[in-house]
Amino acid sequence: MTFNIKSLSILLLLAVLVFPACEEFEEFNENPNEPTEVSDDVLLTASLRTAMNTMVTESFLLGNNAAQLTSKTLRTEIDTYNWNAFPTVWEGLYESLTDIHAVEENANEAGNEQLEGVAKVWRAFIFATLTNAYGDIPYTEAVGGADNNFTPVYDPQQDIYADLLSELALANTLLSGSGSVSGDIIYGGDASKWQKLANSLRLRLLMTANNRISDAGSQFAAIVDQGNIMSSNDDNATLTYLGGFPNQFPLVPLKTGDFDAVALSQTLLDVLSGYNDPRLMRYARPNNDDFSDASAFTGAVNGANTGECPKNGSRLGVQYWNDPNLTQAQDLGLGQAEGIVMTYAEVEFLLAEAAAKGWISDDIESHYRAGIEASMGYYQVDVAPFGWSSFDDFYMNSGVAYNQVTDIWEQKWVALYFTGLEPYFEVRRWYYESDFSWDGIPFIGPSCQNVNDDVLPMRFLYPGQEQSLNAINYEAAVNKLGSNSINAQMWLVQ
Repeated sequence: MTFNIKSLSILLLLAVLVFPACEEFEEFNENPNEPTEVSDDVLLTASLRTAMNTMVTESFLLGNNAAQLTSKTLRTEIDTYNWNAFPTVWEGLYESLTDIHAVEENANEAGNEQLEGVAKVWRAFIFATLTNAYGDIPYTEAVGGADNNFTPVYDPQQDIYADLLSELALANTLLSGSGSVSGDIIYGGDASKWQKLANSLRLRLLMTANNRISDAGSQFAAIVDQGNIMSSNDDNATLTYLGGFPNQFPLVPLKTGDFDAVALSQTLLDVLSGYNDPRLMRYARPNNDDFSDASAFTGAVNGANTGECPKNGSRLGVQYWNDPNLTQAQDLGLGQAEGIVMTYAEVEFLLAEAAAKGWISDDIESHYRAGIEASMGYYQVDVAPFGWSSFDDFYMNSGVAYNQVTDIWEQKWVALYFTGLEPYFEVRRWYYESDFSWDGIPFIGPSCQNVNDDVLPMRFLYPGQEQSLNAINYEAAVNKLGSNSINAQMWLVQ
């Protein structure tokens, strides 16, 4: 078949008509209300909220129960050490890393040092939680989907720790630089507060690693000497939730049965009632809804499956869930519970333990006492129903005054209520430092009817999806551990 001049002219005319029509069709199908780019303030808010919602939810379902601050009354797998991968931890935190990674890259390109510093701090907090939970994890190649890397390697935990400490130090410097921060629902864009969090998180990481880092003590002391750490409850890294969906405290939408599946533990009740500690009235709701009755509490034994272990415990406090038929938080002049990243109380307990270890020369008891007082101040406790006239009266006469290092552990454990997975991470550290024995932790022991021979699990299992989606790197990580077991010893506890 051949084309003549007339045929060619017709084809050219059709081309001229069709191509503009295609362009007009594409323009017609563009949605003017659908953005092609998302601003950094939106990405930052999204990452902060996603990670914080994950941590609050997992504190309720996992962290508090694994540390026996609370107890499951239904579905007791956590309490009995019948653990799985807890994929919502893995998925929720890695999801939040996608947004904060974009914020960090954009801030670096724009020369916004303060925003880059905030992104580094938040990124470090998330990665620290992930590696503390699982061990070796995707780190340097994580969040690499934009570069078509869907099978990231698992970095060694000791390398991750070294880099996190370095990144937090760099963040401290950046936060003193130029730029500004928008979309910050933790500190409202206050770079100086983020600096204090960066340095306080460095203290947390060094204490968690302890003797696994040869110069942990000297690094800790150097940070304390520079002085830019949390120094009051005004510095607390917390997310204040709003009243309506989707920005409300994550437990508020729960059904009654789901909320009541977690209760005050007998372990925590024994400690708090032993001191007549007024935080009991904040951590749990009195069974008779009488907030002047300090005795109206019961505790559920962790691991309770039969009548051998009592299952009934007081509901969690009024700040954590609203019952329209009972006293609510606002009736007591309290707000809804916040999402907690880190508090000044925790920093004081870190300083107390560091002093006890000889890392710093400060007075142990001064920091210990300040930690308890800061915790009580944060929860706005009322000491009167418990027979105390003041905090000083409580400290001097309740039996809580400092005597030995395990007192620091005990009071830090109490203060870490609803602080993500930190309560479990700390109990694990104390268990490890006690030569994998419960005997060194006087206020806690193995859960009732556990299925792990009274041994505290050392880690969470890697999610099953990693075995199918990232098989080669997953197998390498498992082979290094010896097995994908809850008892496998990651670098932190070797």
